[in-house]
Amino acid sequence: MGRYYLQIYHHDLSTSNDDTWVDLSSLEIHPEMAGILAEFGILEIKNGRIKVKQAARLSKLQRLRGSLGVNLSGAAIILDLLERIEAMQEEIDRLREE
Repeated sequence: MGRYYLQIYHHDLSTSNDDTWVDLSSLEIHPEMAGILAEFGILEIKNGRIKVKQAARLSKLQRLRGSLGVNLSGAAIILDLLERIEAMQEEIDRLREE
């Protein structure tokens, strides 16, 4: 009987440090799909790595595709709109504090 090994990767996808890079091979994404996302401008890949902020973005995109069953273009649009809403909400919160 063969042995099986489980390899677990954990990334802290906090966006506090935008200079931190994550190895694409440690994320659950096919290299061809990563290339397509780079062509769409969703990811910026350098030397097989993406920034942590983009890894968080990729995670959201995969959840949107998996849970809603939308195509890649639709998920990218939804992701962009969600990010705009989050930015507006942060601006509203900042203005309320002043």
